Amino acid sequence: MFRSRPPMWAALAALMTSLVVAPPATAAGEPLTITDFQSDGVPAGVYAWGNDAASTPVLTTEPATDRPGAPPANRALKSVYAVGQWGGWSHDLTVPQDWSPYEGFSFWVNGSGSGQRIFFEVKDGGGGAGSAELFESSFTDDTAGWRQVRVPFSSFTRRTDHQPGGAPTDGALDLDVMWGYAMRLPTATGTLVWDEVQVYGTAPPRPVRLSTDAPVYPVDEQGRAEVRVTIITATGAPLSTDLAVDYRTGTGTATPGADYTAAQGTLTFPAGTASGASKAFTVRTNQDGQNEVAETIPIELSGTGTRPPAEAPAIVINAHGFRYLNARLPVKKRVADLLRRMTLEEKAGQMTQAERGALAKQSDVATYLLGSLLSGGGSAPAQNTPRAWADMVDAFQLQAQRTRLQVPLIYGVDAVHGHNNVAGATIFPHNVGMGATRDPALVEQQGKITAREVKATGIPWDFAPCLCVSRDDRWGRAYESFGEDPALVTRMATIIDGLQQNGVLATAKHYVGDGGTAYGSSTNGDFTIDQGITRTSREELEAIHLAPFTEAVKRGVATVMPSFSSVDFGAGPLKMHAHGELLNNVLKGRLGFKGFVISDWQAIDQIPGDYPSDVRTSVNAGLDMIMVPYAYPAFTSTLKAEVEAGRVTMKRVDDAVTRILMQKFRLGLFERPYADRSRIGDVGSAAHRAVARTAAAKSQVLLKNADGLLPLRRDARVYVAGSNADDIGNQSGGWTISWQGSSGPITPGTTILSAIRSRAAGVTYSRDASAGLAGHDVGVVVVGETPYAEGQGDVGRAGRTLDLSAADRAAVERVCGAMKCAVLVVSGRPMVLGDLSGVEAVVASWLPGTEGDGVADPLFGAVPYTGRLPFTWFRSAEQLPINVGDAAYDPLFPYGWGLRTDRGQDRLKAAGAGLGAGDNLSKAAAAALTPALHDRNWNADGSARDPRAVLSALGTAASLLDRSKSDAYAVGDAVVSVARDIAQRAGKRPDLQAAADHELAAGNLRKAVDLLAQSAG
Repeated sequence: MFRSRPPMWAALAALMTSLVVAPPATAAGEPLTITDFQSDGVPAGVYAWGNDAASTPVLTTEPATDRPGAPPANRALKSVYAVGQWGGWSHDLTVPQDWSPYEGFSFWVNGSGSGQRIFFEVKDGGGGAGSAELFESSFTDDTAGWRQVRVPFSSFTRRTDHQPGGAPTDGALDLDVMWGYAMRLPTATGTLVWDEVQVYGTAPPRPVRLSTDAPVYPVDEQGRAEVRVTIITATGAPLSTDLAVDYRTGTGTATPGADYTAAQGTLTFPAGTASGASKAFTVRTNQDGQNEVAETIPIELSGTGTRPPAEAPAIVINAHGFRYLNARLPVKKRVADLLRRMTLEEKAGQMTQAERGALAKQSDVATYLLGSLLSGGGSAPAQNTPRAWADMVDAFQLQAQRTRLQVPLIYGVDAVHGHNNVAGATIFPHNVGMGATRDPALVEQQGKITAREVKATGIPWDFAPCLCVSRDDRWGRAYESFGEDPALVTRMATIIDGLQQNGVLATAKHYVGDGGTAYGSSTNGDFTIDQGITRTSREELEAIHLAPFTEAVKRGVATVMPSFSSVDFGAGPLKMHAHGELLNNVLKGRLGFKGFVISDWQAIDQIPGDYPSDVRTSVNAGLDMIMVPYAYPAFTSTLKAEVEAGRVTMKRVDDAVTRILMQKFRLGLFERPYADRSRIGDVGSAAHRAVARTAAAKSQVLLKNADGLLPLRRDARVYVAGSNADDIGNQSGGWTISWQGSSGPITPGTTILSAIRSRAAGVTYSRDASAGLAGHDVGVVVVGETPYAEGQGDVGRAGRTLDLSAADRAAVERVCGAMKCAVLVVSGRPMVLGDLSGVEAVVASWLPGTEGDGVADPLFGAVPYTGRLPFTWFRSAEQLPINVGDAAYDPLFPYGWGLRTDRGQDRLKAAGAGLGAGDNLSKAAAAALTPALHDRNWNADGSARDPRAVLSALGTAASLLDRSKSDAYAVGDAVVSVARDIAQRAGKRPDLQAAADHELAAGNLRKAVDLLAQSAG
């Protein structure tokens, strides 16, 4: 622990000062109209929303001359609604407004006298309406007819049930950067009419805001805490008069005189002092020679014309003398000592994980004794930079130091393809692309780089990898899977090592069967497959879906997350979060999982029954920590009540808390709870991006290559078209900066178009292929999907299909009808390609991430195409689901398909050289390859002239490698790849080709070669 304030807070203080200086306010007087409804249509920026189509209100503008005081020909906004879960309408401003000169918020509403309570909110600060802090008020619809609702800004309170990702977390309605408002309609059917939304009145004089350079100052006995107080004027101008800020130590758990020397005084800021200036005072602590829990000393700040911090800062005298604080003791002994000191409330807190944006105030971490926080998808600090992330996480970690035992938080984030919430971080291909690489070592390296970037921002826990085995391409999470084959997914569990060997806990998710849910079985809203039901036998579940988790447990994965989905073994579906057999008996019992089980987002709420039933059912089923994420007060109190009533045993609670504490101690959080900023410059570094570029290149799967069109010549004049050619957001996909992802330049990177431009002699780009086509050697049309994530990507939801857009189809037809062309499909799953007869080359580019250079590298021959399909590519969507091993298997391209542009003979030479350094069996395999290497066996184009001779040598070598203890997977993969070349060239028996790739992933090289030889005929 440190003896004075951490130096990181000097930087944070400067950052906060820059954030809170407001633009000059306009003078208040007449009300400022935010929205009128005088146009015939709904005004720009006004839109309806709901949890599904039925709950989304219908908005129209209608005549409303009957409103009191209305002008002639007045119009108003009519909202007709039938809300099932949630729905309403918003007005988002494109440019923020300064409402600070005004007293309050007002609007007219024509009600029905229903007696329903209706909430409305305003959007304060942040980078836009979608990332503003939400403050709410409400009115009761108790009047039939028109009424004006007027609410002072002082009556608004911060929403505690939801805050958007990226919203500020200061808990203060600052009013100087306002992005609009929202009206939340009741869960009912009705009609309300709205008019003349305004801000009104004149605000009272705005006080000078006081802040401190840290929210909490941990200090040891016989130490000193320096508290630095900063003043911030409302307009950013210097002080016009002298300002006196009084400070004093308040009443906490520490005893003045015995534990510390009480402090009191005044800090004087003379007239002319710049906004953002600061002065400091010191509080000294004493030593009493006793072992003690942490004790608090609140700091009280006041002064005429000032506004103290929203939360009073505090000095904390660190806990000391206890065995659990002794880093030299074994972890088990430290855990046992800490556990016996904990109250039930403290244990319940350790089992609780809240969303950072849901906290009513930061000190709720201490008030509710929270064990964990998370950032959901897109839940970022107001300034989305690596340093701001570190500042945010450290601020929450400091709040945990207020608690008497000072158990540190463990902060989690969905870094599923790099640190994807952070702008500027390295974004790798999604798992579908990493599966296409067939390179477990590269996947491990991805985990290592992700861990380094995540840890640099203060986060020690990653909700990855997804070890789902996706069996239906209609699933909106298919791209989060490494593939449809459990053997392949199991191979890629190496990412766990990359994460955990670099100081970040991995999470194997979603246990178990989420990739096998039946189409149309979803239990969530209008989803079609996500969060649905996996109807299977225990044997099939074990063989297909459980296998990767078995591997994860062998690798020592620290946490496991159950799936939202249900499993039905024939007796009816049971939610995985309630499945004691699969969680307790299988995962923790037979598989021997020693880490802790973390729930998915608010998932226990989907268990049938009331909330106490949800809590006890999930905890008794084996969940150790519950991702609430908003209802943390309700969860902690409910769990405590369930234990006190005997419905959840203390033994079960102690087991859960022990599992959690074991991981916290192993991470070293008790000794090093704060961000290690020494690597913050590595986030998005050139070295990290180079690895992501390699991953993108290896993920490219060449599906068709008529007449050897690819690779392209560097002197080619290239015509580029298509929706995904020049879009970082589209090529990165969902779970990038925000949960669902979005199109456009959302984070730094290289688009596919810019990568092509850096290589080709000349490039013409026309997104819709409307520019002239003459004078080009070749066309490259980059088509595919726009971003989506879980649920919202399900085929059949809101009209989503697997078809290319009409614009993309038109671009392909226009370009490929005029010249030789290659079509690159940027998508999270196979898509309907239709007739390819007029297209020379097709590449599955998947979702390559920010490094578009990796797509262009094999396109222009800098590296060869080596990727293979992780999913069967169907002929038509009617074939779905289609997977390797199906009895009826007639795909467009089979699982494992991938044409290569390097020579098979060269691959065998390299493999033989590598095998020569291995054990005797590997050396024998190298010798067995020798007959296949003779030039007489190969044609000038690199194909096998004598396939039988080559396959015979490959079979002998594969048999030896099956028994070798020293050969690397990559070498065996190279050997089998030559047999695959021969089989693909023959074009027969796709079922055998797919089965061969499964056997290869399972480690059965001879079986793989034999199947490919049989396929080749």
